[in-house]
Formats: sequence, structure tokens, C-alpha cells
Amino acid sequence: MGHPDGGTVTSEGHPHGRLTLVRHGESIWNQQNRFTGWVDVSLSRAGMREAERAGALLREMRFDVAFTSALLRAQDTLYEILKQNRFCDAYMRVHELSSAWYEHFPPSEEDLRELRIYVSEKLNERYYGDLQGMNKDTARERFGAEQVHLWRRSYDVPPPNGESLEMTAARAVPYYRHHIVPHLSRGESVLVSAHGNSLRALIMHIERMTPEQILAYELPTGTPIVYDFDAHLRPVHKQVLAPQASP
Repeated sequence: MGHPDGGTVTSEGHPHGRLTLVRHGESIWNQQNRFTGWVDVSLSRAGMREAERAGALLREMRFDVAFTSALLRAQDTLYEILKQNRFCDAYMRVHELSSAWYEHFPPSEEDLRELRIYVSEKLNERYYGDLQGMNKDTARERFGAEQVHLWRRSYDVPPPNGESLEMTAARAVPYYRHHIVPHLSRGESVLVSAHGNSLRALIMHIERMTPEQILAYELPTGTPIVYDFDAHLRPVHKQVLAPQASP
């Protein structure tokens, strides 16, 4: 599997499925160095710019379906990407496990041209439990730097009343298998806008990483990662898209 960096990706060249993963832009609590988890905070101004840059990088890629979490920062990043996309003229949000009234209408041919966006808590960030809202430096002072590092970087040790990365994977990976893989198996192009830990769980599964490997894996905000798959849904090419430097 190749790992080239940089450049804009077009809609061509993915006969067996293409998956684009984007971690949301910087949030206001990322900026304030606070544990965020499931607290539904907005993007910071810097995060908005990151989402705009991700949209520019993905402007020429055609998407067949999109997935996002139930949290505002991931959704706002997704909508900024779609706003810039030259192939996406309209979209429809599918409210999973919610009232059927949202989807109550007789389908028409025009509906086929609307991009479906599926929203699920299964793609939410890792739940940080009692640490949510706490400044990370304050947490180190209260619990000790070694303990906080263990909560943040171990695979299977959760923070108090929260989730470990292993627990996050236990909800995100089955969702990927049951809801996203069927689209890839049909050769479709799928966009996922989510979070650092839910996406690391998916990357660990896709690339067959060990727990030790995924703990060392850094996932920048607002940086698209594009996988192309073969007919057996094995990743054969990976591209990390970074904004091109100004001349």
C-alpha cells in the first residue's frame, strides 16, 4: 500500500471503492487544551479554516455517500467540504434510529441525485467520562502526568467513567463493517467526517495495525486520508492530503 502525501484527489481511479476519512477541524476545546469527548462544542476559527482547506483538497472528488458523527464539529467540517465540492449540488440527511417522519416521502428520480448523509453516535469521539471539560494540564496536576498519559495513550485503559480506545473501536468498527463496507464493496466513493479516536479505530482495522502501532499513530485535524481498495476490499493505495505550500 502506497503512502504518498499532498495534492488534490480527483474522482477517477477507484473501481473497487474509495474511502476518504477526515478528522474534524480544530474545535474550541482543542484550542483551549481541554478534554472534549462527547461535549458538543463548535469548531474554532482555525478549525473552520482547516475545514475550508480540506474542502479545497476534495473539491474534484465525486462522493456517492457520506457518514458523520452526531457531534457538531464533525458535521460542520463535512458540510464545508460538501459546500465546496463541485459534484455535490444537494444532499439529504438520514436520521438513524430516529423518527421515521424524517424519511416519510414517495421517492422520485430527483432523489437519486441527492447525496445521502448518515449520522451516527457510533462514529462519535471517544467518551472521556470524568475528564470531559477539564484542562489537560489541570488533569496532570490532579492525577499525575503518568496516569493521564496512560488514560490518553493506552489501548485498553479507560479514564474514570469513560471509554478506552478499545471500547471506542468496539462500536466504531462494527458500524464500519455493517454500514460503510457495503458501499465500498459496490465500488462507491465514501466520505467519513469524524474524530481522532473513532477514525484511529477504523484505521487500525483497515490497516490491520496492532494496538502498539495505533497508539503511535497521529491523525492531524482537517487532513483528508484517502484509501483505494481492491476487489477483496484490501487497501492498495493510501494518500494523505496536506495543503500545498504557497509559492
